[in-house]
Amino acid sequence: MSVYVDDCKAPYRNMKMCHMTADTAEELQAMANRLGLPYWMHQSKSHPHYDLSQSVRKLAIACGAISETAMEGARRRMGSVL
Repeated sequence: MSVYVDDCKAPYRNMKMCHMTADTAEELQAMANRLGLPYWMHQSKSHPHYDLSQSVRKLAIACGAISETAMEGARRRMGSVL
């Protein structure tokens, strides 16, 4: 089981945001807690995830999250084989 951060750089205010997802909700929340993210940042509209700034992305990777492309993340979430 793993936590993933994509390489998306979606503009939001003066930042570039990416997405953090995981194989399980428990893993996602555990990493969010480790990064000090408040639960109100959790999003679950289409798939459970957190939006991260690029600096928090680097911290997540340092904490063990796996870097992936945005396309790899989309395929993984949809159950496609890469």
